[in-house]
Amino acid sequence: MNVDNEEKLPEEQEQQDFYQKLRTKLVAFLGSKKGKSNKFTPYLMFVPDLFHLLIKTVTDAGVDKKSRALIGASIAYFVLPMDLMPEGLLGFGGYLDDVVLATFVVNTIINKLGPDVVEKHWTGDDKLLHVLQKVAEVSDEVVSKIPVKSPIAQFVKQESKDK
Repeated sequence: MNVDNEEKLPEEQEQQDFYQKLRTKLVAFLGSKKGKSNKFTPYLMFVPDLFHLLIKTVTDAGVDKKSRALIGASIAYFVLPMDLMPEGLLGFGGYLDDVVLATFVVNTIINKLGPDVVEKHWTGDDKLLHVLQKVAEVSDEVVSKIPVKSPIAQFVKQESKDK
C-alpha cells in the first residue's frame, strides 16, 4: 500500500460503504443467538470504528511516513483474507486479531504523536482511550489463542515482557 499516494486508497464513498456494510453485518450478527453468547461481542463492535480510524489517520498530513507505513500495514492486515484468525473460517470472531493489532498500532501512534492526531478521526460511540483500554484488557487472552510458534505471537509476547 503506497500511503504517499492517496489515490491508491478507496474513494471516500467506498470507505463509507465498507464501513456501513461491515457495521450492518456486525449488528445483525451481534443480535443473533451466536453473537449474544460470544464473550468477545463487546469488542467486535470496535472493528468498523478502528478500521475507519486507521483509514482516516493514514491520510492525515500530521502523520509521519514511518507511522503511515505502520498504519498501512495494519490496514492491509484487516483486508487480507488469510491472517492468524481468518474471518472466512471464524466469522466475525476472526476480527479479534485485527482489533488487537489495530489497538497496538493506534497506541503506538498516540505515544509517538499524541492523542489529538488520532482522536480527531475517531467516530466510535465510546471515547477512544476507553476503547483502547478495554481492548488491551482482553488482548492477552486473544493473543494466547495464536499458535505459539507464530512470529507475531512471539513478537507480542516479547513486547508484553518488555513493558
